[in-house]
Amino acid sequence: MMYKTVTIALIAILSVSFMINCIDKNIDSPEPQPQIYNDTRSIMDTIVTIKVVDTDSTHAREAIDNAFEKVYFVDSSMDYFDNSSELSRLNTNSQLLDASKDLTYVINKSIYYKNITHGAFDITVLPLLDLWKSKFAPGGTHQPPTEDEIRETLRLVNASNITVGGNNIYIQEGMKITLGGIAKGYALDVAIDSLRKDGISSGFVDAGGNGFYIGHKPDGTSWRVGLQNPNVSQQVITVIEITDMAVATSGNYERYFSEEAKVSHIADPRTGYPSQNLISATVIAPVGIDSDALSTSVFVLGEQDGLEMIEGLDDVECLLITNDKRIVRSSGFHKYEVASN
Repeated sequence: MMYKTVTIALIAILSVSFMINCIDKNIDSPEPQPQIYNDTRSIMDTIVTIKVVDTDSTHAREAIDNAFEKVYFVDSSMDYFDNSSELSRLNTNSQLLDASKDLTYVINKSIYYKNITHGAFDITVLPLLDLWKSKFAPGGTHQPPTEDEIRETLRLVNASNITVGGNNIYIQEGMKITLGGIAKGYALDVAIDSLRKDGISSGFVDAGGNGFYIGHKPDGTSWRVGLQNPNVSQQVITVIEITDMAVATSGNYERYFSEEAKVSHIADPRTGYPSQNLISATVIAPVGIDSDALSTSVFVLGEQDGLEMIEGLDDVECLLITNDKRIVRSSGFHKYEVASN
């Protein structure tokens, strides 16, 4: 009987000791709390920022680095200024054999956008952009191209003349491609995909105004994005809350062929002249490649045709600023806007 009493007492003492140790460990090692980690780098001729929500700083930094590697790859493949890039070699040789699946995918998507916009979006517009740039470059006439020059150049602008066979790409001789209206959106997609594969469920990638936002901030709220007032720097016209969606803005208030003449850098591939239909077009879509290409498309199409196209697409909304300073929203855009106090 005495042995049983001692045994019970020892068990009680050990149990209390175990509980005290557990309490001490909980006090010394509290559960890590989610934090925001970020990095900013200059890529794709813009500033790219990646922010993630994580409980482990080492894991967060690794995930951010991996995502940036995806953006670097897109840039190295699709920058026509880089003579070693796939796109540059395609432009030089009028063909590219054994192209990467990324470039093939983006060009196929570009042809799709060309078709649904009836030519308002066309990646073969580069000869036209080069013509306008040459006129306002040092030594140029500083006058718009002549109608004959535009008409002759437009013969090279038609994405229907791109042939994609498997992973081989062929273009008309003399044709040049720019992916400036779509590559940043695709870079967002591959970066977000990388983050998700690394276990990141909350964060965003922003590339010069194009953003893809997933999950929520540490406090559980959605990410907020301010849409810039084109007439007043550092002022927004509205704020949107966005989760698991991408947003992109195209406008003529930041970049011009000619600062003096304010000639828009976004040309209409159908007419050969810079697009002057809107001041800006913002598009919200499920993925970055759609938001990027569609914001450019709507900017070129203008208010009526642009809205009509957006209203016919699932899960896509837009906000337009017209030349007479009106703010025009698609039917479902308001569901993203933060109510003003």
